[in-house]
Amino acid sequence: MKWINTDQLQRSDAGFSRLYVDYLNNFERLAPFFAGGYTTVADWQRTIDATVRRTLDRAALVRVLHEQNRAVHCSVRTLANIDLLDNPNTVAIVTGQQLGLFTGPLYTVYKIITTLKLSEKLTTDFPAYNFVPVFWLEGEDHDFDEINNLTVLNVQNELQKLTYLVGGVPFEKNPGATGAIVIDETIDALFADLTAAITPTEYTSGILEMMRGYYKPGVTLMEAFAGLTNRLFEDTGLVLLNANTPELKALMRPVFRREIESDAAVSRLIIERSVELEEHYHAQIKPKSLNLFMFHKGGRFPLEPSEHDYYLKGTRQRYTREELLQLVDTTPEVFSANVALRPICQDAILPTAAYVGGPGEIAYFAQLKPVFEMFGMPMPIIYPRASATILEEKINKVLEKYTLTIPDLVGDLDTVLQRIAEQVAEVKVDSLFATLNDKLRAAITEASFGIEQIDPTLKGSVDATLQKFEQQLQGLKEKTSKAQQQKQDVSLRQIRKAAATLFPNENFQEREFTVLQFMNKYGPEFTKWLLGEISIDRFEHQVLQL
Repeated sequence: MKWINTDQLQRSDAGFSRLYVDYLNNFERLAPFFAGGYTTVADWQRTIDATVRRTLDRAALVRVLHEQNRAVHCSVRTLANIDLLDNPNTVAIVTGQQLGLFTGPLYTVYKIITTLKLSEKLTTDFPAYNFVPVFWLEGEDHDFDEINNLTVLNVQNELQKLTYLVGGVPFEKNPGATGAIVIDETIDALFADLTAAITPTEYTSGILEMMRGYYKPGVTLMEAFAGLTNRLFEDTGLVLLNANTPELKALMRPVFRREIESDAAVSRLIIERSVELEEHYHAQIKPKSLNLFMFHKGGRFPLEPSEHDYYLKGTRQRYTREELLQLVDTTPEVFSANVALRPICQDAILPTAAYVGGPGEIAYFAQLKPVFEMFGMPMPIIYPRASATILEEKINKVLEKYTLTIPDLVGDLDTVLQRIAEQVAEVKVDSLFATLNDKLRAAITEASFGIEQIDPTLKGSVDATLQKFEQQLQGLKEKTSKAQQQKQDVSLRQIRKAAATLFPNENFQEREFTVLQFMNKYGPEFTKWLLGEISIDRFEHQVLQL
């Protein structure tokens, strides 16, 4: 087991932010922005107690969760966990993510595993309560381009981006909730590209057949993602939740109403908190005057206030405040929260004691404590998801061969390649042959004096001999240079492959590859292996060796 402190993986572009690094290593600097510390027993106890005291419609929640999870053929353990949510001493440990292809980036899997393990740990630490792991299926977002692609390391050991386009062409207009998008026959083209791209193994046909069983024509992206996630984490007790339903949106009515009536209060609170935060860190959320979208004619559009009424940006649709409030009462399912309000909507229906988040989510929760207070909700503990890099044996051997570490490959790869080229080139070919040529010329020049004394007519033969020697030496130099270049090329290819595997597209592996990349190589039990290997109580970047 290897660990890397996150401060070794900071970068200005794709690396871990200073806020995230401090959250893991110097929490006291950020404590004022959060409701409690994720390692502090007293803070956990206070948050759990506050959560179980809340009044929620647990019966309605349980009914919907039973229906949704039975639809994906969940395990008995999941059904038992859903039933536990009807008990007032039960709290939820929540995470969530957009509906990426084949469960999306690896960090989605790491979030789920962290949530499962944290629920188990808390059950031991606080035996008077029940802890249920819940995955929030974020299918309301309308940015299809964020979730319709995946990156694979292909048979040429090159990174290849594969994209799924409904109908084979990009959407011309806002597609609405991505979770509701129906997969069509063009999914076959994606599978054809995927089959051609990935290295065939003994597992390939079975893995692709399993994926095809969920991602098939006539199925929504929500159904495909939920079905596959349930399959990969069967028997763990994970509860899946799709909030984009009339029943659950009805439970969010007070949030929607308060946001409409409060005259941008949420926005002002976030801006005030952001000013404090930006004295040392960055602000992740840029709040809107109204933090709501609406579903309208198949699309999802921001709802914005104007001088006398409200309008849907990108449409001609307008509403009075009274009309919006009437819609909240009659059809709350037409409303959808943006990033600033989504956690509030989540906790309007769930008894959330903790949310498992990644670096970006931790950053935006740092802006939301006053918003939770405004809505009279206890802010959950924000628990960092596991962060990991999978280090395969062949890649590890390359690192050891050239005395490299994983952090060495973060950032400027050209500098590393130059260093390795110099390391491999132990002999300077130009210098070696220049010295040899000088010595040869000096030796023949010295000998020419004696030869010319014996027979002056031999000077031409001496010069011709020197020229032949120099030509042969040049030929040997070219062969030596070529051999050295080949040696360097092999080494540099090995380093580039290692970098492409560990930091694809100069980004963290967990942000680029899907679990499919490794299931294809190591089999369908790969997620179970991850479940056993990942640790959640050491807040560093974990290296998982295969």
